[in-house]
This record gives sequence, C-alpha cells and structure tokens, in this order.
Amino acid sequence: MTVAYDKYYKTENLFGVPYPELIEFFTEYPKKGKVLDLGCGQGRDAIALARLGYSVTGIDNSKVGIDQMNQLGQNEKLDLVGQVGDIYTFDRFSEFDIVLMDSMFHFAKKEKEKEIGLIKKIVSDIRKGSLMVVCIQDTGEKVKILNKAIDFERNHKRLLDKEFKYIFEDSDSGHKSETDYRMIVVEK
Repeated sequence: MTVAYDKYYKTENLFGVPYPELIEFFTEYPKKGKVLDLGCGQGRDAIALARLGYSVTGIDNSKVGIDQMNQLGQNEKLDLVGQVGDIYTFDRFSEFDIVLMDSMFHFAKKEKEKEIGLIKKIVSDIRKGSLMVVCIQDTGEKVKILNKAIDFERNHKRLLDKEFKYIFEDSDSGHKSETDYRMIVVEK
C-alpha cells in the first residue's frame, strides 16, 4: 500500500536534522532507555537518539521512510528498529521508557478526536515514571488542546515546556519558513 509520504520520502532526509532543543533534552536526560518514535518518517529523530545511546523503535506507515531509516541504522550498527505500522492501532506503549511524537498532531477538524484519543491512550498505557515527549506547532489552540488531552485524568508533571522556532529550508527550491514550536515533556 502506498501512503502519501512515500512520494515525499523519495527525497532522503526530507526534513533535515532534529530540533536542537530535542537533542539537548535527550543528551542531558540521564536515563538512556527504550524510546518509541511514533510517526518517525525517515527517522530524523530516531537515528539521532540511537546515536546518543537510546534503544529506539520507530513506527510509521511509510515503507519508504522506514526502509531508509532501517538501512542507515544497519549501516551504523545502531540500536534502532523501524516498523511499518499504524500508530493508531499500536498498543505496546508500556514497553517503552519514552514515547516521542514530533510534529504529528495538527488537531484539524477531521483528525482532532482521533489524535486526542491517541494521546489519552498513551498517557493511560505508559508506565509510572515513563515520559511522553511532544513537539508541536505553537499555533492556534494546538498546545491548549494537547495539554487538556494529556491531563484528562489528572495533571501530569511537566519536565519541560519550551518554546522554540523551527526553520525549514529547501535548498532545491529556495523555500524557507519559520514556525513557532513547543516541546512538552511529561512524566507519568
């Protein structure tokens, strides 16, 4: 089955390097455990985290992206496994110390309830002491919706709530954009 991103991922490393803020957090975080990167795409974050010493599993519905990530992981002998799958049916969150979701949530009308349901499922299923790390566009009501979904049962401890700018540059077209982002790290 071909998915939308398969076409885009023919351009390797389409989204460039991970956010410096994300790498800084994971570099300084003392527990190098098991990370689940949901919607990992080509592995922009997953590869970087495996290079930092984390054991990383990436899930994405793009076989093209997963194949690229797995090949690079094998070439570098990283503790990295990519699996083609549907993030909405994944149900093994309790096996991981950290669940990462980078630029996955848009809370658009069509997907909003499905995305909120996934956040609630993750918060419910992760173990006590586990982390949920979310990078999200800081536009409109997105951060407010995210925080409400995270705290649907009770307020969870925020280890980090950091604002930053994401700058995307496409060298081929010359296109450049700058977007306000937020990185929220929650401990259950």
